[in-house]
Amino acid sequence: MLLFLSLPVLLLCVGAVSCSENACECAQKACSVVTCGIPVTNGTPGRDGRDGPKGEKGEPGQGLRGLQGPPGKQGPPGNTGLPGIPGPRGQKGDHGDSSVAEMKLANLEREVRSLKSELDRVKKLQSFSLGRKSGKKFYVTNGEKAPFSKVKALCAELQATVAAPKNEEENKAIQDVAKDTAFLGITDEVTEGQFVYVTGGRLAYSNWKKDEPNNHGSGEDCVVLLIDGLWNDISCTSSFLAVCEFSA
Repeated sequence: MLLFLSLPVLLLCVGAVSCSENACECAQKACSVVTCGIPVTNGTPGRDGRDGPKGEKGEPGQGLRGLQGPPGKQGPPGNTGLPGIPGPRGQKGDHGDSSVAEMKLANLEREVRSLKSELDRVKKLQSFSLGRKSGKKFYVTNGEKAPFSKVKALCAELQATVAAPKNEEENKAIQDVAKDTAFLGITDEVTEGQFVYVTGGRLAYSNWKKDEPNNHGSGEDCVVLLIDGLWNDISCTSSFLAVCEFSA
């Protein structure tokens, strides 16, 4: 009777020969008569299962933190924002340094005065004749007659001196320009009887008229060039032609 009751179980275990190892383990639990130790061949692998849902982010690890990486590429500039509200007005600043401007202005004023003086000199020079050149000297006259002091001032305004010949050629050039009695830049105002150039220095050349200089009346301290080219001492207060001398 017991044999018949165990038959179905034996058939069940025999039919489970083709099962997997897990199934045999299960059959062994159910079958106490037949042991599932029959070798079987593995079947074809089943298909991969689907990925499960992503888990939650875990807590940061306790290891050392790595170094910060280099900054990324700069992005495009953003749009210009609206202008901000004007800030409060600041305090009044200190006065600027005007010394530089004042210096420039002073320089300009000096230049203007110099140009004006030069223009005045040219205007006065134009009133003279074309003059006559001798060597490195140029002699001119405007035909004006005046005392010696005024003649000196007139020539000085032109940055010239009263004509003073230092050789026969220069004496002839002054004579040709003057065509009349003219003052020469020669006097003995400092030491009577010792005639010198008004620019300094003793005479290097002379062309006195006979019996001159004679200091007639004890007041002839100046010298004039006569029409014939000879010299004569004369009073400095008398008026004679002005002839000025320039360096050519």
